[in-house]
Amino acid sequence: MNIHCVLIAHGAFITTACQCPVCAMPGSAAYRIVMFTISRVETFSQEIKKSRFLAIAAPVASEEAAKDFLHEYSDLSATHNCWAWRMGQNYRFSDDGEPSGTAGKQILQAIDGQQLDNIVVVVTRWFGGILLGSGGLMRAYGGTAASCLRQAEKTEVIALVGFALACDFSDHALLKARLTAVKNVAILQENFTATGVEMTGAMPIAAKDDLSRLVSDLTRGKTIITFDE
Repeated sequence: MNIHCVLIAHGAFITTACQCPVCAMPGSAAYRIVMFTISRVETFSQEIKKSRFLAIAAPVASEEAAKDFLHEYSDLSATHNCWAWRMGQNYRFSDDGEPSGTAGKQILQAIDGQQLDNIVVVVTRWFGGILLGSGGLMRAYGGTAASCLRQAEKTEVIALVGFALACDFSDHALLKARLTAVKNVAILQENFTATGVEMTGAMPIAAKDDLSRLVSDLTRGKTIITFDE
């Protein structure tokens, strides 16, 4: 089992952006340790030279969720729906008919500039009759997205790694209790065999060394915990 995921920390391992215990993410989750996402859907609008710009941002846990968000919140009656999303090392953006490089990339830069992850932003424009020029468009799209994200409530995103171990029946109860007492550690599956118990789960990458020692100490060196690469 390979687990590469992120946890949105609300004090316990219970909530991800898609409401699942662990969300499988494309690529490795170890690329960045301290990042943030937003807690809920956030909006911000402003008028610039008679054009109206509306930014809507939301936390997401997969590309499919980002696509669903864009489908739901893009206004087909508007002039442009420009957007960007980032999930780990994966990102996409679109100028949606605006001059190349004036919209989607600016929205992505607003996301990265505030160290945000697992997030999608769409900025919708209703043209007001006055051309803004390339520089004006870049400032309008990037600024609208940045203002939306600045006012949003943030939550920390913690990079997790999958783990597996096999222990004797006699060590199972204590080992499980001590592991789950550690903040943001979750046991996702237990398999009882003829010789003991196999456990798989997820934990913060930063806790790997400490929990390896804990498992070894509690089982007197009989159990070794392994981690996904």
